[in-house]
Amino acid sequence: LSLTGYIQACRGLMISAVCLGFFGAVFGLVGMKCTKVGGSDQTKAKIACLAGLIFILSGLCSMTSCSLYANRITSEFFDPSFVAQKYELGAALFIGWAGASLCIIGGIIFCFSIAENSNSARRGYAYNGATSVMSSRTKVHHSVPDKTPPKHFDKNAYV
Repeated sequence: LSLTGYIQACRGLMISAVCLGFFGAVFGLVGMKCTKVGGSDQTKAKIACLAGLIFILSGLCSMTSCSLYANRITSEFFDPSFVAQKYELGAALFIGWAGASLCIIGGIIFCFSIAENSNSARRGYAYNGATSVMSSRTKVHHSVPDKTPPKHFDKNAYV
């Protein structure tokens, strides 16, 4: 508790981001169509949208924490009257920004899962068999069809 206020605020925001991310993952698993927990498809879509909102909130908390810390670091670094040890932006901040961005993007994708119209029936695709297409090499260009195979095919053509 002897840390400065902005470090405690960053710590609190990061802890809340981790907790929100955990609950977002739990709601995301429940809201997936491949699980049997959660009810109907409409209910699962709403749960998935809730998971997306939680992920967006988690990403915003993490982004705010990283940005607040980076703002303090840069303001102290460029302040000529600051005489204590100066820090620089490190890899942890960049990884934090990247993770927060991915969390926000993932939350947006989860939120778009509610937009799918689940009232329409799924179309089934029937297999009609392979269609045979005669290539230009197998066409015989004679007006009178003969029963002999074309001359340009020999036994090594299929190997």
